[in-house]
Amino acid sequence: MKFFLSAFCFFLSVAIYAQDDLLTQLDSTQVQDTYATATFKGLQIVTLQTTKMPAAKEFYFLVSHRFGTVKNGIDEFFGLDGATTKLGGVYGVTNWLSLSASRHTMLKTYETSAKVRLVRQNANFPVDVAAYGTIDINTQLEKEQYPKITFGDRLTYVSQLLISRKFSERFSLELVPSYIHRNLYNLALENDRQFSLGAGGRMKLTKRLSVNVEYVYNADQPDFYVNPLSVGLDIETGGHIFQLIFTNSQSMTESGYLTNATGNWGKGDFFFGFNLYRVF
Repeated sequence: MKFFLSAFCFFLSVAIYAQDDLLTQLDSTQVQDTYATATFKGLQIVTLQTTKMPAAKEFYFLVSHRFGTVKNGIDEFFGLDGATTKLGGVYGVTNWLSLSASRHTMLKTYETSAKVRLVRQNANFPVDVAAYGTIDINTQLEKEQYPKITFGDRLTYVSQLLISRKFSERFSLELVPSYIHRNLYNLALENDRQFSLGAGGRMKLTKRLSVNVEYVYNADQPDFYVNPLSVGLDIETGGHIFQLIFTNSQSMTESGYLTNATGNWGKGDFFFGFNLYRVF
């Protein structure tokens, strides 16, 4: 817990100290009504959510894939044989509230979520802040295998605080403390509740291209799992954002991605994939 508090205080103190100097680096095309804009171009850094919000009545259609591990080479066609898919949508109810729903092939999971904008970065406040929460429903658990299972047993909850800052036209950084709670879990592999601290950044390379990196530290994590580390490439093409992804965590739900990473980058055990957002 001390790690989380120290990292949060460090991030906030750096942001406040640098506010006056760094705000001068935001060009006029990136500031509207004194607010910093385009801190992140996508709704996700790689898998972690960003503070970006859909506009009111704006709808994003999402298609995501994570292929299997590339370490088995041509035998599994470098992971394509083990592909998982996520389909979903995100709707901007207002400029400060969005709701989303999706379905994942992994564990046949349905996920619902809400994101609320709390504060925006401007001349008087150094960061954007949003709250994000999800509920996962695991429908793969069969009544035949678990006769006493109830609907509540299928649920997993994730609560996150998203804190980001646009340091310049090219560089943005975000901090993501998370709390995960499972109603049903395997004592040998999981904890019923877990805290994590994620950090991610975006570096703009060209007008339509940026590279993103994110890492998540998990407290009290079982030895079977590792901390997720992911690298992505954002490609902006008119009405949609296309993200190419390399990660050591195959899951695309927040709870699975944060706590169930198994890949080892040093041994070539990682997963290729993509996110595609189409705006309507």
